[in-house]
Amino acid sequence: MSEKIRILISEEEVDRRVREIASQISKDYAGREIHMICVLKGGVFFMCELAKRITVPVSLDFMSVSSYGDDTKSSGVVKIVKDLDQPLEGKDVLIVEDIIDSGRTLSYLIEVLKGRNPNTVHLCTLLDKPERRVKDVTVDYCCFEIPDEFVVGYGLDYAQKYRNLPYIGVVEFETD
Repeated sequence: MSEKIRILISEEEVDRRVREIASQISKDYAGREIHMICVLKGGVFFMCELAKRITVPVSLDFMSVSSYGDDTKSSGVVKIVKDLDQPLEGKDVLIVEDIIDSGRTLSYLIEVLKGRNPNTVHLCTLLDKPERRVKDVTVDYCCFEIPDEFVVGYGLDYAQKYRNLPYIGVVEFETD
């Protein structure tokens, strides 16, 4: 079996929307510093592009959580693989995610982070699949709502491939 990639959201559309979201975040956080937490690995591409366009001061930290492995569906079991380097107490936290699917990972992560006494916790995602949601999470900033298709590019992968695509594509499996 091989796979083909169909473009769902072009590089230009992604770039335009990231600029719009960064502008909104900059307005909402005027006079404050944002402590951005990237959920690795997928979120790093999006967070870098977003952070470059935010006009208020930002600090960055990274977390790695796992609920997928090499599968295309979440296992439902969330584990923290790499924790944060800095304490969150008193900070305005913005979690930056590549995609929100079932909501299990983010629901768990938000509760963990709120327990560390930040000033605020908000969520920003490149992509949202609301029809797949099984755990309720509040998405404060969303670039695109997408249908229930398996997507790659702009940080999202299939078995560690395709993260470097500059657009969002849908994986279409072909039988050889």
